[in-house]
This record gives sequence, C-alpha cells and structure tokens, in this order.
Amino acid sequence: MAGTVIASPGLAQHSHESEASGDKKPLWSQADEYYDPDEMAEARAAVLHHHGNSPYWFVMADRLETQIHEEEEVLVWDAQGYFGGDINKLFIKTEGEYSFEDDEIEDAEIQALWSRAVSPYWDVQAGVRYDVEPDGLSHAVLGVQGLAPYLFEVDSAAFLSENGDLTARTEVEYELLFTQRLILQPRIEANFSAQDIPEREIGSGLTDLDAGLRLRYEVKREFAPYIGIEWQKSFGDTADFIEASGGESEGTAFVIGVRGWF
Repeated sequence: MAGTVIASPGLAQHSHESEASGDKKPLWSQADEYYDPDEMAEARAAVLHHHGNSPYWFVMADRLETQIHEEEEVLVWDAQGYFGGDINKLFIKTEGEYSFEDDEIEDAEIQALWSRAVSPYWDVQAGVRYDVEPDGLSHAVLGVQGLAPYLFEVDSAAFLSENGDLTARTEVEYELLFTQRLILQPRIEANFSAQDIPEREIGSGLTDLDAGLRLRYEVKREFAPYIGIEWQKSFGDTADFIEASGGESEGTAFVIGVRGWF
C-alpha cells in the first residue's frame, strides 16, 4: 500500500540499537547497513530532486497597461519573478509609470527579497527596495505575501527608507471566473505613511488608494489581454501637496493592457 512502511525485525532491532548508542541517523538511512552507502546517497538525492527539493523559477507581468486619464496617458508596469524551492525563494519585484506626454519615467522601483514559506499559503519576505525614480532612494523591506481565506491574493509590505521614513503598501486582488477564460479581477492598492514627506508629496496616514476592475480573456493561460477602469484618489496632506503643485488628487482612468507569465 502506498505510504506504508514495513520494517523487518532486523531493521527494528538495529533502529533501537542506534538510538541506544546515540546514533540518530534518519530513518531512511538504515539501508546503508545493507547496501552501498554511496549508491543509497545518490538514490536519496534523486528522490529529493523529483519530489520538491529542486529549484524552479517563475516570471509574471501582472499588469502591463496603458492608463488613459482625461489629460494624459501613462504606461504602468507591475511584474515579479522568483527562483528557489518550496520553502525559500529569491523574489524580484518591479513596478513603475512612464509618461507619454513628458516622455520620461516618473516612478520606478525594484525590490530584491528573500521569501520564506511559513505556512502552505503564506510567505514572509525581507530585503531591499531601490527607487530608480524619482530620487534614487533605498529602503529596507519587510512584508508578507500569500492567499487569504476565500482566495484573496494579498501582498503587503512596510518600507523603512535610508532617511528614516516609514511607509507601507497593501495590494489585494480577487478573481471572478465568468468562464474558464473570461475573468474579472477586482484590485485595491492602498499606501500609508507614518509621517509627512513633503519632498515626495506624501502626507501622513492613508496617502492614496487605487481601486479597479480588469476584465481579461486568457487566449492562453500564459497570455491574457484585458480592459478595465480604475479610480485613483489621494487623501489628507498628500492631496494638498499634489494640488499645490498643480496636480489632480482624484481621477478615473480607462485601462487597456496585457497579463502574461512564463
């Protein structure tokens, strides 16, 4: 029967003798007493390799889209990838915005994170974040990523900048399947700050919120164009900073883009 281990009296006796002598070898190393230890080590390595101990990699562009506002269009990207095993992985994440009107990257960041599984559905992540734009600022990162009850995808992290500023971000996504290929994805992103950061037009508290709906069609599982709409709003002192510089603190964007992975 699969999953059942039957030990002979000789093996059982040897196991007791090993424990009595303080020799605490793993249970599946007992065959070394009867077969060549090098061949058994090679066999155990092969079992581990084919049953979860081998590293693997994955890359996904969750959002690669054009957001069309009343006065401008921007290209937005949000991608991540990882390399590792079931427990430990190296995550690389990047997101940002490119302005077609100004022909420049307005915001761009990249994160390098060590990720460790602490349960079947949750990883704890720690590492660094570097803001390529607008100011080349570095941050320490501590966060969690995983699947909440009822299949909500959550990615939440706190950031401590080299200037001592503490901020945080939480992203929540959900998928509603109309068919196996036509999927509606609600998404919310909220940003927070523990203090005012005037040079970045950020106020304390809840700084801004993006709430959107994206309807995608999976031509293949790995390739899915989508359309959608997103409401964006800044709050408190953040809204005041943005309006004082001539910007808009609230708006709605039409979205067209593609989601892909390999």
